[in-house]
Amino acid sequence: MNDPLLRRAAELLGIELRHTDALGVAHEASDETLSRLIAGFGMPAEPGRAVEAIAQDHGAGALGLGPVQVIAAEDRAPGLSLRLPNQTNSVEWTCCYEHGEERAGRSRLDPIDAGDPRRRRLQLPSDLPLGYHRLEVQAGGAAARVTLIVAPPSCHLPRELAPGAHSWGMTAQLYGLRSRRDWGIGDFTGLAAVGRGVGGLGAAVLGINPLHALFAAEPRHVSPYSPSSRAHLDYLYIDVEAVPGYAEDAAARALISPQALAAARAAPFVDYAAVAALKRPVLEALYHSFRERDFDASGAPLTASGEAFRGFQEARGSSLAAFATFEALHEHYSREPGMFSWRAWPAPFRDPRSAAVAEFAAAHRERIGFFQFLQWEADRQLGAAAVTAREGGLSLGLYRDLAVGVDPNGAEAWADQELVAPGAAIGAPPDPLSRAGQNWGLAPFNPVVLRRHGFLPFVTSLRANMRHAGVLRIDHVMSLKRLYWIPNGAAATEGAYVNYPFDELLRVVALESRRHECAVIGEDLGTVPEGFRETMQAANVLSYRIVGFERREDRRLVPPAEYPPLAAASAATHDIATLKGFWLGRDIDWRQRLKLYPDAQAEATETAERRRDRQLLLEALSEEGLIAPERFPEFLSAAGDPSYSAELGDAILAFLARSRSRLMLVQLEDVAGEAEQANLPGTTDAHPNWKRRMSVRIEEILAGPELRRVVAVVAQGRKSATPEAAAG
Repeated sequence: MNDPLLRRAAELLGIELRHTDALGVAHEASDETLSRLIAGFGMPAEPGRAVEAIAQDHGAGALGLGPVQVIAAEDRAPGLSLRLPNQTNSVEWTCCYEHGEERAGRSRLDPIDAGDPRRRRLQLPSDLPLGYHRLEVQAGGAAARVTLIVAPPSCHLPRELAPGAHSWGMTAQLYGLRSRRDWGIGDFTGLAAVGRGVGGLGAAVLGINPLHALFAAEPRHVSPYSPSSRAHLDYLYIDVEAVPGYAEDAAARALISPQALAAARAAPFVDYAAVAALKRPVLEALYHSFRERDFDASGAPLTASGEAFRGFQEARGSSLAAFATFEALHEHYSREPGMFSWRAWPAPFRDPRSAAVAEFAAAHRERIGFFQFLQWEADRQLGAAAVTAREGGLSLGLYRDLAVGVDPNGAEAWADQELVAPGAAIGAPPDPLSRAGQNWGLAPFNPVVLRRHGFLPFVTSLRANMRHAGVLRIDHVMSLKRLYWIPNGAAATEGAYVNYPFDELLRVVALESRRHECAVIGEDLGTVPEGFRETMQAANVLSYRIVGFERREDRRLVPPAEYPPLAAASAATHDIATLKGFWLGRDIDWRQRLKLYPDAQAEATETAERRRDRQLLLEALSEEGLIAPERFPEFLSAAGDPSYSAELGDAILAFLARSRSRLMLVQLEDVAGEAEQANLPGTTDAHPNWKRRMSVRIEEILAGPELRRVVAVVAQGRKSATPEAAAG
């Protein structure tokens, strides 16, 4: 790395010049990486011009005020630093509060910096309410408009997660829930049944995979962590038979193929294309019946349902309109080869604000209305499932999941193209799960533009996913502080970290958490920056702790008494083997079969580490009195082939249940004894990621002895969990 101007430009943008991965290997970003990432910010290619452009952008515009200022709610003397024009020492200001109240005044400002007499401090009203307000300032002929975000220091923390609490919950992959009445994929009715069932047994929360909208026109893009839009829902989770009017609409029901429905229900994997082929025609017929029944010829609503739909459209506003327009355009162009990405569409349709798009929307109003109807019905059914689960005893309700990014070919990237950094994807440097690093193929958001937009895109995602939820899990929560950007076409090891406005984004999370009364869990696995977890803890964000990752320096497992209280403790995640799969090494078998190891040494190392980890886990269980040492040979045979049993799984869950962590999570897959995991990092089509269905129906799980046995083990462990005050 030889170009000092390139380094300077990178530093000004928050691009880190060097980092150390989770395996302890140091990396220094190359000039090529820095140059391409700087271009992703929309800056000039020539380093000197890039430095000038960045400095101008950082000048914050009129009066030295940026587009957004985050104000600490606990600050009793809030104020803003600004730069007045020459020969000016006073300002006129107007603050329009979020709910309509307006305050105004004229202030004389004294210098606050002897070295810069134009730098002054504007005192703000001391009683600013929480929320999003608009401040307008005028001085010496210059004017500025600023979004003020007044935010608390910490997130909502319900009694189930308050100091001294020892709650527990279940997690499940919604798409994988199998029932007697599903249409080849789990749905919101199944979600309600599981929530009510586990809530009645004492669970406080039911965690699910992201429900984000994927691609309705191309159902083979199935990863919930690579969505088209995080602000909208995947319509395939709609229970068609629960749509109002279904029972009375014989014509819609006649569209169902009994043979296709039976095949979808019996399939071992979710066939997303087959599910879409079953559901879409019936949903379209139900929408047309709804239009004829609930609206007059002019489109005015005739019924309460019609009024509710119009209210939903109005409340979701331009965001819903843009999403539904994208869905209609994507459906239109996806019929042609090579047109999956909006970047391949004719130029006028790549611009969501073009006259061509407006004309298309006017000509396809009914089709766009259909996609809005799907969102309305999905939201209605999700809300009903949340209510059913809470009424059944699930005191915290649903725990939803927010993906770290979006597919660059999807609706969110199309609707706000300035926000998406071109030429790069986000991922992770090498770690134990993927020793070659990971490229998730997700579009990184430009932090400069995010600030320019007043953080509104981030706020929109939070609000959409806190809806109908008592807990929100933020995937890869380190993204609030930094994201690993990889230039397109480069190896995952050739990326660099890009910093984000951490303190401000965390305050925004806290504000939305309080408003929605929704607790927050931050998935903080992998490469965690120094001091990050302590900052998150101070903000009441629960850490995410996996039993196999909690180690002392000698690699021994951390005992339950040493788990952090403000955390969710779990045996695994969707990216990690189930308890049975871990013990039997099914994930290692898959990596061997698919030749995912970079070399023979890496394969041998992981195989040896797994043998060691089984031994260490048994020793940790023994120290808790859960497995006697003389029984170790039952689980570790002399030939080296491990043996798994429900008793061993229960012991691991009991170990976790005893932890100080205020929330302990059990995977439904572990209750059912599943050996395969939902996703194998580093694979796409080679492994059936996001397609596995439970081998047991939810009716049988909820009524069976396995669930009650696990619940009894967990409940007993939670009762004997180490009190917070006893820790050290």
